[in-house]
Amino acid sequence: MRLTAQKRLAAQVMKCSPKRVQFDSTKLAEIKEAITKADIRGLVIDKFVVKKSARTPSKGRIRARAEQRRKRRQKGHGSRKGKPTSRLSKKDRWIKTIRIQRTFLRELKDKEYLDNKTYRMLYARSNGGFFRSKRHLKGYIEENKLLKK
Repeated sequence: MRLTAQKRLAAQVMKCSPKRVQFDSTKLAEIKEAITKADIRGLVIDKFVVKKSARTPSKGRIRARAEQRRKRRQKGHGSRKGKPTSRLSKKDRWIKTIRIQRTFLRELKDKEYLDNKTYRMLYARSNGGFFRSKRHLKGYIEENKLLKK
């Protein structure tokens, strides 16, 4: 018994693929007689034509991988995309840069290459995000001849 036309109509009525249309095997004679969308709608209401649940890929492998990542695994070079800075949050990136700049300024002050006034000025500027990096800070100090010795 060929029911391809009925299957196609049922798929249109239920807004799904013909693969997902399932007929009640006891009512095949009635289903064969249904030749319009209205007939098919009646069969859908009577539950002689049913829509199967969609087949979706298993989430098992995804869950297993997520479990491993919770344990900080699978984070090697092969899994990374983007620069190291793009993998950090904005705050962490800021903390990293500002700490480097502050330690550099502290070293210069301890070695007495900077007087207190210059140190405070540079510290405030680095705090305001004026310097992109330690290298930029170094260049600025040399350019403006701010070192004492």
